[in-house]
Amino acid sequence: MTDVPKPRRPTLRDSAALDVMAGGTDPVAQLHAAHETASVLLGVGRAGSDPEVTRRLMAVVEEVGITTLADLWATRPARSLPGVLYRLYVMREWVVADLDAAAREYAAGVHYSEPNHAVAGADPTGPDEVRSVIDDILRGVFDGDFAMAMERAAAFARVVSAGRDFLHTGDGKASGGLMVLADDLRASARLWRAGKLD
Repeated sequence: MTDVPKPRRPTLRDSAALDVMAGGTDPVAQLHAAHETASVLLGVGRAGSDPEVTRRLMAVVEEVGITTLADLWATRPARSLPGVLYRLYVMREWVVADLDAAAREYAAGVHYSEPNHAVAGADPTGPDEVRSVIDDILRGVFDGDFAMAMERAAAFARVVSAGRDFLHTGDGKASGGLMVLADDLRASARLWRAGKLD
């Protein structure tokens, strides 16, 4: 008769050991970190009216890098506080990195999206004005009406979307992502006003 190994009871491991074994981080801790950092960042900005604090919060991408923010916030839903902040920072980074293209697409979209142009407020539509508007939108997150900042960003995205379609394809496919972004920002503004944007 051969010896049959006795069944062994599984070893219980704490969650930190499981995280290491999985090669990742605790998804619940990551979720909490995303929402806590977004909440703290927004809270610090909105707690006072110090222009230097607002300037530093606007420049957080230069301080910590967009990849750090992406690691924290990019996987969160678009209609959540970290999701919104991430998208607003990315939008600003895109505009700043390619001002000429942003201004060209915005200017081309004005004629096709006049109401959104009025809300976004880039007038005239040169690179300096477009940069000023995107900075003003992000500044409004911290020292203005947050819902209005999201609505202005949504309007800005809609104008750029219209311009991109006109300049590049004319079929509405070049800017589908911008329209989704605009819808998410507008919905997030409604959630913020209702006290439901977490």
